[in-house]
Amino acid sequence: MDDYPEGILIPVSKPYRWTSADVIRKLKWAACRHFGKKNLKVGHAGTLDPLATGVIIVCIGKATRLAETIQKEDKEYLAGISFGATTPSYDLEKAIDRMYPTDKVTEEAVRLALKDFIGEQEQVAPLFSAKSVDGVRAYELARKQYRDARKEKTDVMEDFDHSVAETLHHQIITIHSAELECFLPEGLPAQEISPDGLRPNPRINVVDTSDLHLPHADIRITCSKGTYVRAFARDLGEALGTGAHLDSLCRTRSGGFRTEDALTVPEAMELLSN
Repeated sequence: MDDYPEGILIPVSKPYRWTSADVIRKLKWAACRHFGKKNLKVGHAGTLDPLATGVIIVCIGKATRLAETIQKEDKEYLAGISFGATTPSYDLEKAIDRMYPTDKVTEEAVRLALKDFIGEQEQVAPLFSAKSVDGVRAYELARKQYRDARKEKTDVMEDFDHSVAETLHHQIITIHSAELECFLPEGLPAQEISPDGLRPNPRINVVDTSDLHLPHADIRITCSKGTYVRAFARDLGEALGTGAHLDSLCRTRSGGFRTEDALTVPEAMELLSN
């Protein structure tokens, strides 16, 4: 690392069904081996959910000191949102717990609703998140509620208490833009997202809801630090008089780094092996 006194930043494209920690673990092993150091600091500047893909900034050596600064920069996402159903995690890592009518969900209605989300606002984080409630991680409360509510192993679950999320503190966020790029009233066809030829983390679950043909929208969002796009999906559904959840999410920009700048995990591993 003597040749890199300020450390190294590598924009990496996080694979589908990998945790951010999976990426760091893989690249830390390669970096430690490459530089011949056992305790090399390796971290990231902003986590991504397991079912999300896109840019994650890997910080190596003294560049880890920049992580907090980089996290403060704006982000851009392409969010796939399904309307007419909710899940406890607000994405497809948990099974659908409730269905809603979608008669008011139209392309025009979505465009109009998005206008009300522009600007500074309060947002309640998802209960399945790392936020704290009286010193306890929210996801710990969520897991207990999930276990209590899940009565049998099916793709539909009953009685998950979403109101528990109201115990979380509201946080101030800013959504700079939210543009509808695509609206499919009959939903997305069944598809398998390729994790760049890499084996997905077997602990990461994903629920297939393609047979429900829920109305789907692709929305490009630019927002401030601390914005939960899963919570945005929840709030957009409520604004349209229905339920909603993320069916896909890609972080297309983190600060000045875009997806086209990012290396795949194999490319980053090869870079660190040279």
